[in-house]
Amino acid sequence: MKIKFSRHAARRAKLYGIQLSVVEQIIRETNLIIGDQEIIRHIPDMNYPVKIVVAVKNELITVITNYPLKKGT
Repeated sequence: MKIKFSRHAARRAKLYGIQLSVVEQIIRETNLIIGDQEIIRHIPDMNYPVKIVVAVKNELITVITNYPLKKGT
C-alpha cells in the first residue's frame, strides 16, 4: 500500500519533531481496514505517545494528522 502525508500531517510532524519514516513504520506494522482510523503508539524518542489519524481507501493510506498526546493515555 502507498502512504501519502497530507500537508497538515507533514507540518505537524515537523513542528513536533516526529520523523516521517517512524510514522510510516508504525502504519506498516498496524493491521488497517478500509476507513478512518486512529493509531496511538509510544515512540522511544518522545516523552508522550503519538496519535496518528489515517484514512484508508483501496491501495492508498493518507495520513491526516499526527501529534503527541500531551495528556498521555
